[in-house]
Amino acid sequence: MAPDALLQAAILLLTLAMFIAMHNLPRQALTKLRSRNRASVQVNRHFAQGAQLLARARSTRARSTSLTLAKNAAAEADKALSLNPKDAAAHILKALALDLIGHKSSALKSLDLALSPPAVKSLSDRERGDALFKRAELQMSVNRRRRVDSAVADLVEAVKLSSDNDKAFCLLGECYEMKGMKEEARKAFEEARRVEPGSVAAREGLERMGS
Repeated sequence: MAPDALLQAAILLLTLAMFIAMHNLPRQALTKLRSRNRASVQVNRHFAQGAQLLARARSTRARSTSLTLAKNAAAEADKALSLNPKDAAAHILKALALDLIGHKSSALKSLDLALSPPAVKSLSDRERGDALFKRAELQMSVNRRRRVDSAVADLVEAVKLSSDNDKAFCLLGECYEMKGMKEEARKAFEEARRVEPGSVAAREGLERMGS
């Protein structure tokens, strides 16, 4: 995901909503809008703080510090969600933080919420593709054998939405490989190599396929 881009888009929509309201809505409606807008600003602030904490958690080498920062990031995501439970970006932020902590099943539940109506409507195609890829990753890490079909479904959709995601193609190839679908696996690894010629995972996958 791209937290900065999500935050900028949210601020732009907020500004547009305020502009339209000032010109078209009666005073009573404006009062209600101001209340909602204050909540939106708070959501954006918690999301931005959480995204910064998550970035720091990922970059630090000290495990204890990383865990503390990730927990704080998840807490900021929860604060945003308490104000707007339909905010897909906050659900994704929480999922990424929980994954870093090691709570993969809980992270998977957060991604399920982000990718379900009505929250999913707030995501761009690219963002939805990235979220689907992450969910497939988590599904495979939680229970590879039982969730491989669900992971394949997510990855097929993910590469349609984000056709330049070589990691998604590689994971799709690995899933097909597990299912014994060698031709489909080979094609997925070839797509990964097309996107990223230097991909080690794609090269190794093709070697396993005898290509």
